[in-house]
Amino acid sequence: MKEPLLQISFSDLRLAEPLLRALAQENYAQPTPIQVQAIPHLLAERDLLGLAQTGTGKTAAFALPILQRLAATQAPSGRGPRALVLTPTRELALQVADSFRAYGRHVALKSGVVFGGVGQAPQVSVLARGVDILVATPGRLLDLHGQGHVKFDRLRFLVLDEADRMLDMGFLRDVQRIIALLPKERQTLLFSATMPEAIASLAAKILKSPVRVEVTPVASTVERVEQRVIFVDSASKSALLTDLLRGKDIARALVFARTKHGANRIAARLVRDNINAEVIHGNKSQGARQRALDGFRNGRVRVLVATDIAARGIDVDGVTHVINYDLPNEPESYVHRIGRTARAGASGIALSLCDAAERAYLRDIEKLTRRRLTVVEHRRPTQPARPKANPRPQPAAVAAAR
Repeated sequence: MKEPLLQISFSDLRLAEPLLRALAQENYAQPTPIQVQAIPHLLAERDLLGLAQTGTGKTAAFALPILQRLAATQAPSGRGPRALVLTPTRELALQVADSFRAYGRHVALKSGVVFGGVGQAPQVSVLARGVDILVATPGRLLDLHGQGHVKFDRLRFLVLDEADRMLDMGFLRDVQRIIALLPKERQTLLFSATMPEAIASLAAKILKSPVRVEVTPVASTVERVEQRVIFVDSASKSALLTDLLRGKDIARALVFARTKHGANRIAARLVRDNINAEVIHGNKSQGARQRALDGFRNGRVRVLVATDIAARGIDVDGVTHVINYDLPNEPESYVHRIGRTARAGASGIALSLCDAAERAYLRDIEKLTRRRLTVVEHRRPTQPARPKANPRPQPAAVAAAR
């Protein structure tokens, strides 16, 4: 389905007044394309397959119709959730739960969130009091179900959010085990930025005559992102990154590393160079990850160094630059990375530092995106960077970008 061109309001989507009031309080003036396309189908009780990246407004696209339909029906007796949202990471689970609370502030529905990496006692208490909407990561949900703390006899809605990332993280088998526990009569929604074979197969099994909504072609990039590459030898990357981040044009930067160890090393070097930076990856405690995210979101932290999996839950406006310190070995990850900038109508810059060993990764990225990155030479912050006349330098002519 193509994105609609007509200007449509939230009231045109036949959302209830309490939801419209909450949206106004959140300063949501107009629905995004995925909301325009998805909400009417979900209110009409259709299953849905949504191809959309983060930043497209997909959380509201599924949260608003679920809230409206739950609020309009009397809940059967019991304490189990009536809607279940599965997410791949703790950070995303928390963000989705916050969205349900914000949009549902004027309806009498209870929500809860469960995820691993922290003690389960507070989560068990929330479940014991009863929830209408439960947002969960797969592993912790299975643990709590196995202990008898959560039942699914009241379930009417299932949402699989970022299904491709759940596959990447090895959660697909857990997801399948959870689905086997759920009532067969339910409305199912699956959202994914890409559609690998395993996810397409899962969708075919669990969705009943779904409507397909696609707001961003799988192989496309964010059009408002200016994409650049600097060729540099690997030994010079660290000093180059510091030099770049001393530039005044970088207000808030997300720096990507390929490994957890690499992310730690990059952040430590930046701190030694008096650049305010934090790091986020899977080995960090939940508290440390949340503190780093909060600092990045409120502006206390200017630079956040992250791995791909940890960054999946980052939804922060105002990121002016995404810097690929390491190019990803999967080109789809590049698309996810650069989507962290140019959000909410803003523009942004994605800058990749490419050494000789990463040339093949760069070719794969350009093949997937059907777009060649602009080659630039780095100049000191007092000197502007300029595009090179030759769009792709010969290997012998590639100099360290210092």
